Amino acid sequence: MKLFSPLYRRAMDWSRHPRAPWYLGGLSFAESSFFPVPPDVMLAPMALANPPRWWRLALITTLASVLGGLAGYLIGYFALDAIQPWLQESRYWPAYQTAVEWFGKWGFWAVFVAGFSPIPYKVFTIAAGALSMALLPFTLASIVGRGLRFFLVAGLMAWGGARMEEALHRYIDRLGWAVVLVVVIVGLWIGLR
Repeated sequence: MKLFSPLYRRAMDWSRHPRAPWYLGGLSFAESSFFPVPPDVMLAPMALANPPRWWRLALITTLASVLGGLAGYLIGYFALDAIQPWLQESRYWPAYQTAVEWFGKWGFWAVFVAGFSPIPYKVFTIAAGALSMALLPFTLASIVGRGLRFFLVAGLMAWGGARMEEALHRYIDRLGWAVVLVVVIVGLWIGLR
């Protein structure tokens, strides 16, 4: 059953839309402070669809993400008391506690590593504000950590170019169903524990 092919084609069409860079910037900003979807899901097809502009797309993603990170920092700095009850009830609480622990151990490097960590970046931005991390090191670590991640993703997609787009199109349904199967197996495994 070809469920993923039409979705893939639609994502590639959207990635070529004239306003797609604006949407990418908005998603990158939102993800760094409150939104759950990482910008990679939009950056990768956009870089794949337009390889010569990969560096520009990575730069937009990085800058918007850092600005969103500063918004997350402000949320942590000024509004932690207001959001803490929600945070404790959410699935982000254990990640937040881990981020606070990492800040205690590594400081600046915790933000740098957050760019590649499975812990959502927004958790680090809020924790940095809540712990009153110095703003300049926070911003520099965010630029370097997030920049490395997004330039790597966009660069790899651009490098793969048309060959990768064609291969993905050919195998997207198999890959999609494989991911669904893995999610179901993991869900069952966690449910049986």
